[in-house]
Amino acid sequence: MIIRGMHSLLIVSYISVILLLICTPVSAATDLADNNDQKHESEKELLLPEVLDGQPEPEDRLVILPEIKREGERFFLSSFKLPDKITFAGVSVPLDNWQVRERVEYEFYQFLEDQGESIILAKRTGRCFPPAEKQLADAGLPDDLKYMLLVESKCISAAYSRAKASGPWQFIPSTGRRYRLKSDAVRDERRNLEMSTEAAVKYLKYLKDFQDNDWFLAMASYNAGEERIRKLLKEQKISDFWRMHGPRETMRYVPRIIAAKEIYSQPEKYLGLTKKDLYMPLETETITVNVKESQRALTSIAEEFGTYLLELKMLNPEFKKDVLPHGSYQIRVPRQTCPSRCFKQEKIP
Repeated sequence: MIIRGMHSLLIVSYISVILLLICTPVSAATDLADNNDQKHESEKELLLPEVLDGQPEPEDRLVILPEIKREGERFFLSSFKLPDKITFAGVSVPLDNWQVRERVEYEFYQFLEDQGESIILAKRTGRCFPPAEKQLADAGLPDDLKYMLLVESKCISAAYSRAKASGPWQFIPSTGRRYRLKSDAVRDERRNLEMSTEAAVKYLKYLKDFQDNDWFLAMASYNAGEERIRKLLKEQKISDFWRMHGPRETMRYVPRIIAAKEIYSQPEKYLGLTKKDLYMPLETETITVNVKESQRALTSIAEEFGTYLLELKMLNPEFKKDVLPHGSYQIRVPRQTCPSRCFKQEKIP
């Protein structure tokens, strides 16, 4: 009986080993390392670096458009079609020109290819577009220019690039100073949506005049610099952005803004989102904080006004550090609602 039992045990063990060999990949060590790398990448994503220090980069990779599956059926990105006619800032985009259509379509499908990011971008428009819409309207500029925010910074106020461009409109230091956006060790006004939009409005007005009232050339100039665009036009003996051969980033920049308008002006059509799905602006109020000591922690200020450090920094991305030195500051905080959210009041003796 003992021998028979041992024989049965050996058979079970042998079968277990065979199953293990069948189910285990040949490069188990490599797969384990890959899994660890993927886990590490996932953990890094949880840090949400774009909340305060986003660095949007152009999508330069070549991709194969994936299938989109809905309710058990197979759909492809090719089921979405770029219209035959598109206008931007009241001007028709020459989509009947083969190379123009291909350039705009490339950016159109690049947005749709990353469906998750496209949904988040659409949701962010509910929060970042309203202030820009008002300022553009007040200045008499086309509402379509707001889509530049998606291409410049993905609507992230604290976005920062390797070229040291900062804020939702991505002003480099020299242009920021030109339009009186202050930047020092304490704060960077380029990160303030309203202040940077005011500067962008002035700069775009100037660029349009500089480029003979051509919005496509004005936007190209915003990306590459007005003198550089003027030089390219002169060398190539042209006056049309769509015929210009220039820096790859600039060649993509204008078509990308046009594609952004087509998709994000119609999130229902392309992303299945309704207006109620968009992120709504938080109701805020601006308070004055006088720091009488040598410095004061933002954590302390946040606590005093019924919020917390992360929310305070997200509402005031222009503040570069977690402390404020001696001085007076205008700070945006969530609007006070009692009894659920009341500012701390000093006790009366």
